[in-house]
Amino acid sequence: MVRSTLIARASDALPLAASVDDDQTETALQEHKQQSKLIVRRMTPNSEPRCSIESGPYTLHYLIADNVVYLTIAEKSYPRKLAFSYLDELSKEFQQSYGAKVDSAVKPYAFVGFDTFMSKTARLYQDTRTAAADSSLDRLNGELQDVTRIMTKNMEELLWRGDSLDKMSHLSSSLKSESQKYKRAAQKINWDAMIRQWAPVGGIALILFVFIYIKFLR
Repeated sequence: MVRSTLIARASDALPLAASVDDDQTETALQEHKQQSKLIVRRMTPNSEPRCSIESGPYTLHYLIADNVVYLTIAEKSYPRKLAFSYLDELSKEFQQSYGAKVDSAVKPYAFVGFDTFMSKTARLYQDTRTAAADSSLDRLNGELQDVTRIMTKNMEELLWRGDSLDKMSHLSSSLKSESQKYKRAAQKINWDAMIRQWAPVGGIALILFVFIYIKFLR
């Protein structure tokens, strides 16, 4: 289920709003909340607009819209399409309520009152069966249905191995993977071609060797 949510300005990582979590959640998610802030600070204009980042038993999902980052921490088993549907609802309501004030905000958590809407919406998404069946989530059959197109990253690679959230990094990784796949395929084709080319010669040589051995060497 959705455990915690952070909303920040994408251009400078200024926190704009966040869910009010109980003490148990704060303790359990302390490390992951720090990771959330690090991720937001690493945002660039080239960052993927939607991304899921796996971190231990949780997955951090974020959405960027109109210079605002919407990030939620959810259990790893929680359906990704529901997580992004939740973020999509937040982004539309936040943009309607505070969109014109985002760029002029100076103090952290200037829109803390948005927690009321976040809490209400999060409750609707606690039960995955109810959320998926809710008529207000019909868009799950639309643009959010194909979550396979959303980039997935690993927290360890992102924070400690220099990986990037940029689109070009994702493209580069995909091209590298495809290149390696085609390289292996090309090697197999060349090997098969060499076998087809030399197999008859090898067969003839073997027959001659057996003939000479039987005729002259026995």
